[in-house]
Amino acid sequence: MSVKKILLVVALMALLCGVSAAEEIEIPIGVLVDLSGPLTTYGEDIRDTLMIGEEEINKYFEENGKPYKVKFYVEDTRVDPKVALDKVQALHGKGVKLIVGPMGSGEVKQIAEYINANKIIIISPSSTAVPSLLGVTKPEEKKYIFRFVATDTFQTKAIAKEVSELGIKAVVVTYIGNAWGKGLADYGKPEFEKLGIEVKDIVEYPDPPPADFTPYIATLENDVNELLKTYDASEIGVVAFSYEEAFTMLSQVKDDSPLLGVKWIGCDGTAKSRKVSEMCDRVNAVGFYSTLFESKGLGFEKLNKTYYEKYKRAPYQYALDAYDGAWVLALAFAEVYDKLGEYNPDEMATTIPVVTEKYSEGEYGVTPVSGYIKLDEYNDRASGDYAIWAVIDCDWVQAGIWKSETNEVEWLITLPTPTPTETPKPTPKPTPGFEALFAVVGLAAIAYLLRRR
Repeated sequence: MSVKKILLVVALMALLCGVSAAEEIEIPIGVLVDLSGPLTTYGEDIRDTLMIGEEEINKYFEENGKPYKVKFYVEDTRVDPKVALDKVQALHGKGVKLIVGPMGSGEVKQIAEYINANKIIIISPSSTAVPSLLGVTKPEEKKYIFRFVATDTFQTKAIAKEVSELGIKAVVVTYIGNAWGKGLADYGKPEFEKLGIEVKDIVEYPDPPPADFTPYIATLENDVNELLKTYDASEIGVVAFSYEEAFTMLSQVKDDSPLLGVKWIGCDGTAKSRKVSEMCDRVNAVGFYSTLFESKGLGFEKLNKTYYEKYKRAPYQYALDAYDGAWVLALAFAEVYDKLGEYNPDEMATTIPVVTEKYSEGEYGVTPVSGYIKLDEYNDRASGDYAIWAVIDCDWVQAGIWKSETNEVEWLITLPTPTPTETPKPTPKPTPGFEALFAVVGLAAIAYLLRRR
């Protein structure tokens, strides 16, 4: 072989090596979820769904001749804002600039300053507090923070409509004292009042929740007793903007409490909780109707089948949001890199809304599992419905769905009326009536006749 041919072969080998190296452009994506705290069920679900997503996204890039490969870096935050910040800083130190998560609004608020300062892009699948409660006053302050779930302005409308259709005319609200709970309480009150529902009281308890709910239960009992002077028990509700600690509170209510004679209404923090199995009779008695963001797209059935084959269960909604978030991050990264030849966070922030719309329209050949994703000016999801879950015979059943476009509830089943625990009522003291008047008149008549004799 001549020297020229040898040099040509060497050059071709070098070129091929260069192409091979180019095919391994890694897209590192952090995943911040709760794997050991109060939202572990949902956190594990998100993690497991993204493991499927990682395989499918990489398969997509390979089949389309794209030189990209996604790799997820999963971290447990326990829904603790301080831990979340530590994890973000650690991931950033490893070169991670894209994140799916975190799950809680308190976490998002805690990391916002660091995220903005370092231009890290995040897509949260489950943070629902309104922007103002995250410390955001204008859209540009949330340039790098995206949320693929509707905010609580939607959920409170859904809950108010649900409560109205359950025939409830007055409520007492209790909530966990963090940004999420406060947001639900603040936005829920005017929504109830718009529908003519009296809000008797709003009772906050601390975050983290107390082990003993006795003082808060006492306040709720006093409020319900006051309402019972005006309304029938079937027209009164206790609204809990809580996580699973709401069931701890319910377990500490005494058997003769008026709280067991009225309906309880939960939210996305209580829906589908496995805690109901620990107190079947009580939950059956009060119903615990709970809303949960509900939106499924054309890609859901395929993912659901794969997920069930691997884990023998169905994915929750927030896992669907996370799955779509991962796809959007990967596709947007590829578009930015194809355009500029490098990653640029500002270009990425501008590209994500465009890619989200194209992804929702199916332009990439894949379709969202969580339905059409429309973002508002704050990069939050501006569309979506809420499923209404109820406990029947100690099991969660989807009873209806609230449609955001019409503000109407479509009931899927006829709900049985919860059988309330009998609540002792104080025996009313007898008051003088006509009987006493007749007795006085009778005595006067007898006295008169005796005097005549």
